[in-house]
Amino acid sequence: MVPSATYRVQVRPDFDLDTTAGLAGYLHDLGVSHLYSAPLLAATPGSPHGYDVVDPRIVNPQLGGAAALDRLVAALRAQGLGLVADIVPNHVGLFQPAANPMWWDVLATGRASPYAAWFDIDWDAGPLVVPVLGGESLDELRVEGGELRYYGHRFPIAEGTAGGTPQEVHLRQHYRLVYWREANERLNYRRFFAVTELAGVRVEDPAVFDATHAEILRWVRDGLVDGIRVDHPDGLRDPGGYLARLRAAAPDVWLVVEKILEDGEPLPPWPVDGTTGYDALGEVCGLFVAVRDDAGDWAQEAHEQKLDATRRLFRAELHRLGRISDPDWEERLAELASCFEVYRTYLPYGREYLDRALGEAQRRRPDLDFDPLLPRLTDPADELCARFQQLTGAVMAKGVEDTAMYRWNRCIALNEVGGDPSRFGVPPGEFHAAAARRLAQWPATMTTLSTHDTKRGEDVRARLAVLTELPDEWAAATARWRAVAPLPDPSFEDLFWPTVAGAWPIERDRLSAYFVKAAREANRSTSWSDPSAAFEAAVEAALDRVFGELRDDVTAFASAITPFGWSNALGQKLVQLTMPGIPDVYQGSELWENSLVDPDNRRPVDFAERRDLLTALDASPVLPPIDVSGAAKLLVVSRALRLRRDRPELFTGYAPVPATGVAAQHAVAFDRGGALAVATRLPVTLAAAGGWGDTALELPPGAWHDVLTDRPVTGPALGGLLDTYPVALLVGG
Repeated sequence: MVPSATYRVQVRPDFDLDTTAGLAGYLHDLGVSHLYSAPLLAATPGSPHGYDVVDPRIVNPQLGGAAALDRLVAALRAQGLGLVADIVPNHVGLFQPAANPMWWDVLATGRASPYAAWFDIDWDAGPLVVPVLGGESLDELRVEGGELRYYGHRFPIAEGTAGGTPQEVHLRQHYRLVYWREANERLNYRRFFAVTELAGVRVEDPAVFDATHAEILRWVRDGLVDGIRVDHPDGLRDPGGYLARLRAAAPDVWLVVEKILEDGEPLPPWPVDGTTGYDALGEVCGLFVAVRDDAGDWAQEAHEQKLDATRRLFRAELHRLGRISDPDWEERLAELASCFEVYRTYLPYGREYLDRALGEAQRRRPDLDFDPLLPRLTDPADELCARFQQLTGAVMAKGVEDTAMYRWNRCIALNEVGGDPSRFGVPPGEFHAAAARRLAQWPATMTTLSTHDTKRGEDVRARLAVLTELPDEWAAATARWRAVAPLPDPSFEDLFWPTVAGAWPIERDRLSAYFVKAAREANRSTSWSDPSAAFEAAVEAALDRVFGELRDDVTAFASAITPFGWSNALGQKLVQLTMPGIPDVYQGSELWENSLVDPDNRRPVDFAERRDLLTALDASPVLPPIDVSGAAKLLVVSRALRLRRDRPELFTGYAPVPATGVAAQHAVAFDRGGALAVATRLPVTLAAAGGWGDTALELPPGAWHDVLTDRPVTGPALGGLLDTYPVALLVGG
């Protein structure tokens, strides 16, 4: 069953399955057809997100277990809703080894373990490397309770290896505890990106696939889930093969993949319904950004950070590639991985991206001979080819997503996964072309504006887009603020001040936590491995001034741009909810939402407030104003979702609806086959020019009714149509 729309809920131990079941009535009233849940399999105890699965064979007992899942599904079905589940085939969690029975057994029995084949371990490189030590000393090791322990870490002792000092016992194990700083050099198991606490799983092995998917496929067989979202397919050895196997086992589910597409990159011809929507996010948000050229060289910044990440974070992966090819190739492989413009290839699909990367690598490093690599890197059956394809995705993620996008801060609204920060704005014509392609090629793909992985919430980005219309005013404001609260890193200042303005008003502790993470990710003035107390103290001092002598100035500036930000927020939300694809609403974002990067975007949501406000909207004939309550956004969200659910026949086509007149460039409108969405773009410039004037839509013939204001459309003039809200949703009749 393909949803009409989904609603993402971050199910976690403090918001478990029974609590989630209590949302069923609200989600029905909001207008979605399916709840879209965070991972539900057993995860590391206390996990706030569920992506660190420790036992894929059972429903997470911290969420209530299988019985609670049954109760959730029953509550959803009673409201006519279905369930979409998030699954994590690429990796499992190791942070607490004793919580993962498969990993524990591998530690205890090594290659003899029946679970050794589950993990992508290079046993020929020696004992399993476990990087948990705080230094090089083993003096703190102790034997206790039949286990080897290091502070709070627990590890098994192989049968027959006890006796002697803890250090002697340690040397008899199938694993070696090492200094955590040695992980990037010595690790001999595949991991998720550079996260040593997440070990890659070999789902390409049919036996491992069957074992790790038995519970998930039971949900499908028993009718508990209608859809599956696959996390991080790019980490798998053979994503296409995996998805074919999953589709064969679950032929009727709605299946979407967290595949990050770069600008213009098509989704491979996999047996799926589409992606999780980052491509749509970039297109929609770009509509509300003023188009301009940028003189900077984003491509160079991205390449530098990918190369640094490859050399710094993925040395162990490079060494493994060297062991199966030639150690002298490691530098060539690092350069080549850093020259990829997409996350990875799926050879033979995507060969052109490898060829382009080779050309770029040869241009950048004429001193290196890349020709010997080509025969092996183009053979999908070659171990080097398979592992290199897995590496390039990790390099892109760490070098671009997690580093360059925190350093390249020309317009941070553009710095999202799959985005191109140097590409300012998406003209309506480009948006319409992309929407038409989506309808033709992937009509059931997911669309989104916010996820648990976005670097800032959709309404923060909407307000930041306003700054692209006010370059002079923004430059003057930041000059004043920088003079009062300077920072020793100009690049970080370019991130600091728009974050303050975009999220204001916001609690100081949330900003502080965000800035620490952002600065460490940027890896310039401080870092995760070597935090700079001096720099981070300077950031705190700047925040003191933001919340002290600068508070009134920041408040005044933020207040001045907030109405335009609200206009953008309503526009991009209506566009996303009505465009081709299946829209997802991230938890809480039906009201204004000023989240920053995780864990901020996973903080608790006041669902009671939302439920009460929706009830009041439905009961009152008075339209809500666009104000701080967010009621106007809730109106747009609920009316658009209900229309998609109740009248799907109105959303089967796509045609741009042109505007004529002096402000035509400020309107974006399209007809989905009976439902017609209208949004305002670049509202600052529109207001400065005196408003809509004679601008009108070229409405299709017939009578039209605006479901947002619940009134008939008396004419095509945009000044009249958009006199209450900057958006309209029209239906015929």
